[in-house]
Amino acid sequence: MKEILKNALNNSYSYQDYRKTVTDLLQEGKSSGAIQSEALVNYSRLNETRMHRLDKTIVIDQTIVSKFKAIQSKYIWLVIAEGWCGDAAQILPIFNKMSEVSDHIDFKIVFRDDNEALMNLFLTNGSKSIPKLIILDKNALDVIADWGPRPKGAIDLVQNYKDKFGVIDDTIKAELQMWYLHDKGLSTQKEIMELLKGS
Repeated sequence: MKEILKNALNNSYSYQDYRKTVTDLLQEGKSSGAIQSEALVNYSRLNETRMHRLDKTIVIDQTIVSKFKAIQSKYIWLVIAEGWCGDAAQILPIFNKMSEVSDHIDFKIVFRDDNEALMNLFLTNGSKSIPKLIILDKNALDVIADWGPRPKGAIDLVQNYKDKFGVIDDTIKAELQMWYLHDKGLSTQKEIMELLKGS
């Protein structure tokens, strides 16, 4: 596992570089990832707009800011994502803002399709669901915790819809985006804080 983690970190991007890479691909009419389609490019464009907005509007809860400033251990937050992923677009700006609060968090992003070995270590119920946050001890590269692809409230929303209608369609995708809008990133912040408490 350590070798896979090291390889992934060697292929990783800062938040700013990740954003630039996705933007540059869009200017060529492409999305990130192995599969190319008009739909994925359109999702990526929508996510660009979403992330620009969230970069400006996401606020980290003051209680969490205080706790993050008190962190003594050094961590790497390694996130598996893709530009077309709606959940990643909602969550990456939150992780970025949280990591900026503490000098002890090094925030890195890798593209899922370029890091298959890593993705296969962190499947969700057998699927390559993203985003996936892997919290590592910076020095030992031990995995402290992992999280994703969504906060619990969002997972429940999607699962309940799937149980009722048997599909994930545009209706639930729109409902999910509304859930994120109303939540303002608080559920994600609290869940990550809980993970770090245990470390």
